[in-house]
Amino acid sequence: MASKDKVFLDTDVALDHLADRQPFAEYAHRLFALAETGELTLCLSALSFSNLYYILRKLKGHADALALLGKLKQLARVTTVGEVEIQSALTSSFKDFEDAIQHSAAKAEGGVTAIVTRNKVDYFGSEILVFSPDEFLAKREAEAK
Repeated sequence: MASKDKVFLDTDVALDHLADRQPFAEYAHRLFALAETGELTLCLSALSFSNLYYILRKLKGHADALALLGKLKQLARVTTVGEVEIQSALTSSFKDFEDAIQHSAAKAEGGVTAIVTRNKVDYFGSEILVFSPDEFLAKREAEAK
């Protein structure tokens, strides 16, 4: 992994950061801190924004959910989910359709060096390396030495 990695975040990692979900938030916060300093490019699919709004609205209300998503948008690239990504997901071997869409969106973005998720098993068969947040950060730190 290069010093300026481009990683695709699964929705769960973004939610850990935005909702400060313990005990997972520490690693998510570290990923977003790297994005804030320009050391990491974060990508999330358009599907993630929809899913995050649905969850955050229930936790924090409409206005706060939109404010959090606005901040997220400033730190992350939004990958497209269109006809090609849906077709790819429909014909993939992934067991979970949403994860198949996420994987297709990550592939379509180009240049993504890793998918970061807390549910690695859901990405079995990924064409992109898959890491948990703590694994990704540990690997990054080891390579920096």
